[in-house]
Amino acid sequence: MMRRRTVEPELPEEIVRFILNRIDSVPHMEALLLLWETPEKAWTEAEIAARVYVSVDVARVILQDLVGRKLAAVRAESGAGYRYDSAWDPTGEEMAAVARTYRQQLVRVASLIHSKGSPALRDFARAFQFKSGK
Repeated sequence: MMRRRTVEPELPEEIVRFILNRIDSVPHMEALLLLWETPEKAWTEAEIAARVYVSVDVARVILQDLVGRKLAAVRAESGAGYRYDSAWDPTGEEMAAVARTYRQQLVRVASLIHSKGSPALRDFARAFQFKSGK
């Protein structure tokens, strides 16, 4: 008996664009989702490291990247705690779509992330891109 293969729908263009422009690795995505799902919590580097299975040093880099991309912020009143920064997505719809797509199409999203190449290589390539109008 042949089994029918289910075909996942294509990833929405805005999700692909978000991942290509703002997410460097699956741990980046996982850390962002943790921050987003618990906006009242200030996460430490050690807590993120334990939850996304990376070292504290890697978690620090991930969190600093997310802050640099305006997806996370350092919660001043808590010292070294990090939280989700909703300013980039005032309606909350884009992040909700990212989270939903990640849950529903984990393999496809992870494959897209892995297909991007290393962050260092992308940064090098970006250095040679011309800005429009310049």
